Amino acid sequence: MRDMPYAPGLHLLLDLHGAAGLDDAARLQDVLCEAAQAAGATVLGAAFHPFPGGGVTGVVLLAESHITIHTWPERAFAAVDIFMCGAARPELAQAVIAARLVPAQSQVTAVPRGQAHMNQASQPAL
Repeated sequence: MRDMPYAPGLHLLLDLHGAAGLDDAARLQDVLCEAAQAAGATVLGAAFHPFPGGGVTGVVLLAESHITIHTWPERAFAAVDIFMCGAARPELAQAVIAARLVPAQSQVTAVPRGQAHMNQASQPAL
């Protein structure tokens, strides 16, 4: 995905079908934090909430932006959003998530962000 024209950030939208462990908020937080670290991102915090009946929504806040997930375990489906800027590599986060959640089928949509109005990426100072 790094062959795309320059953009200050890359947004990956993942639809994961037939994925495992989608009702375990603690496990999902571990997976997304591991994915962020593999991508070279800096984790600033995380919040995950399990719903009655098994679904989970969660966010990992990054200095480089975020990774979010919303799950429907009754349908074995998860929607994942990975947005990173700077030197972070969202495709590496995607690989970790796929390896840990083991979807039977996945669809990835890559959206370069900010191409029309920027020619340099900024990296937030911590």
